[in-house]
Amino acid sequence: MALHRAALAAEFEDMAAADHRLAAKGYSDVPAERLAWRRLTARHGDRLGAIMDEHGRPTADQVGEEAARAAWLIAQHADHLLDVQRRALRLLEQAVEAGLASPRDPAFLRDRTLVNEGRKQIYGTHIAGVQDGSPVPWPCEDPARMDALRAEVGIEPFAVHVARHAPA
Repeated sequence: MALHRAALAAEFEDMAAADHRLAAKGYSDVPAERLAWRRLTARHGDRLGAIMDEHGRPTADQVGEEAARAAWLIAQHADHLLDVQRRALRLLEQAVEAGLASPRDPAFLRDRTLVNEGRKQIYGTHIAGVQDGSPVPWPCEDPARMDALRAEVGIEPFAVHVARHAPA
């Protein structure tokens, strides 16, 4: 079983590395690059779905912290596989309830899923665009409480996040 877990962890880490290499292509002006990103995230999302069918959501105690984080990233980027995102979210929320995961990760995945459903997000973790030179979050259910809700799950205030990622 340990060998199987090690192989699964290595697979997740390899998928995350490929994700990082191609992520910027998802926003490329070149259609073939956007398509390559979409195919990669679909392939990874399909694989995550199959792994969840067999093993449930991979937690840090099962596959290690890095691989569990990679599984979260794969779910996060499976934008065209809402069923996989929803199932990963449910399993991740169960892991939080069991004390096996941080509430931060499901907050990001919940917002991502809501945005992909065309609904308002909760934590303001996803950017809709730039207005007057400043990033603007996708519409939120309660914008006045956004930073308080972020703090409850261990996410920095929106302004701090934006300042850290602003172009120099």
